Amino acid sequence: MSNTLQIRKKGVITLPMELRRQYSLNEGDLLTLIDLGDGAFMLIPQPSQVAVLGNKVARALENEELSLDDMLLALDEERERYYQTHYAEE
Repeated sequence: MSNTLQIRKKGVITLPMELRRQYSLNEGDLLTLIDLGDGAFMLIPQPSQVAVLGNKVARALENEELSLDDMLLALDEERERYYQTHYAEE
């Protein structure tokens, strides 16, 4: 498949609707641009981190037979650890 795209103000390009639908791309989604050299590059869609984390939580609940309360407690503990590491004053 080949399409011609036009670069607009501020470098904005519009991906064809067919591709956006095929790959479930929506406004605000992130893409990684890889420079292949010789004037060629590739765009790779990045999965939503919310969806990725949601899938990890779902698998953990199934595989470890953890309760939702166990997961929420672990999340609170991890959130506190992250805060202490990144934002707490020494």
